[in-house]
Amino acid sequence: MEKIKRKIDFEEIMEMDKRFRATFINSLTGFKSVSLIGTKDKTGITNLAIFNSIVHLGAHPPLIGMVVRPDSVDRHTLQNIVETGCYTINHILPDFIEKAHQTSARYPKEVSEFDAVGLTPEYKGDFYAPFVGESTIQIAMNFKEKVPFTINNTLFIIGEIVQIYLPTDIIQQDGFVDLVAATSITNSGLDTYHTVNKGVRFPYAKP
Repeated sequence: MEKIKRKIDFEEIMEMDKRFRATFINSLTGFKSVSLIGTKDKTGITNLAIFNSIVHLGAHPPLIGMVVRPDSVDRHTLQNIVETGCYTINHILPDFIEKAHQTSARYPKEVSEFDAVGLTPEYKGDFYAPFVGESTIQIAMNFKEKVPFTINNTLFIIGEIVQIYLPTDIIQQDGFVDLVAATSITNSGLDTYHTVNKGVRFPYAKP
């Protein structure tokens, strides 16, 4: 027997407690990719922050976008990206989920989240921004565009992939990256993290 579904309309959503509404709507859209964004300001202070709004935009050129909340308060990640023009995206693994989540705390700008949570800043070649040494998949990004959303004052940051570091054995013959083999985690809501199973993969669909 089908369960009866409750109707929740716009007016009821807007009347919800602020924190309840944020948690409810954030988890409603389903599972999301979650990664650590590594940056460094021009004075050399590193920053690390967890983001779960990272999306693929295209492969030619290779673009990735992410949503940043309004910059009405200090957003160190956003400031560093715009100031230096570069940042890194680092997958999160099960053995450092708690440390990754802790980067969401509002540390002062002079405090590096790498130091505060106990993760390792790693530098590769002459790329300015730090990677997370513990991550299996590390992506170097060049900042390309900042798109404001006037409807809620958020910003959409678009970056171009310039370097990728990952184990070669997780890349399948057709280019598919095996995230299960990489042990990358996923996220739902604001504070819940999940490991994933192998999943089911289908061939390209045609009419």
